[in-house]
Amino acid sequence: MNTTTTTTATTDPVTEVFDGLLTFAGRILAGAAVLVWWAVLFPMISVPLGLAVAAGWWLGWPFGVGVAGVSVAGMVLWRVSSPQTFERVITGRARTRFLTWFRYRRRWTTILTACDLATRDNDRVYVPRLVSVDIGETLDMIHARMLPGHCPESWFNRRDHLAHGFGAQQAQVKIAGPGLVQIMFRRCDSLADPVVVPFESVAGFRTLPDTKAA
Repeated sequence: MNTTTTTTATTDPVTEVFDGLLTFAGRILAGAAVLVWWAVLFPMISVPLGLAVAAGWWLGWPFGVGVAGVSVAGMVLWRVSSPQTFERVITGRARTRFLTWFRYRRRWTTILTACDLATRDNDRVYVPRLVSVDIGETLDMIHARMLPGHCPESWFNRRDHLAHGFGAQQAQVKIAGPGLVQIMFRRCDSLADPVVVPFESVAGFRTLPDTKAA
């Protein structure tokens, strides 16, 4: 007569709660680290914000609101008077860093593993290191460090997979140095939108305004 033994593993509720608290605390610390890093990268925003909070804490909320209002007015004046420098120092840098994370860093491990460009050693997964990302208007250029044992053909044969994985129209792969691969992603066609040229510029003369006969 055969005897079947069934073993049921029970999870301690206290352990589950403890693990959940640790996970929540880890996410809070990670979020705080990101905020601190962005504050260091953009002191022209974090410093006035910190002064407004300090003024509101030590001198009262009207002073905090006043400092915040002056700071916002200064930012608006900067944006209106010199939009090029405002774009280069604030909005352009913020856009580049956000798109770098949103397009590539948050999905780098998942997509390279799906494209068979990562290697496994027992329970460990080794992924090529993302060295740099340059965000452009229509083209993005990234550099990645190949893993030991990789050959250029492995990356060349995966260029279509990488383009679809990262949401680009096309990907071009070339070797930029020893063990360094360069991938250029075309996000959109720069000639897709037609450019309207005034007729006066083409014809070489200016259109005379309408006149009425006396």
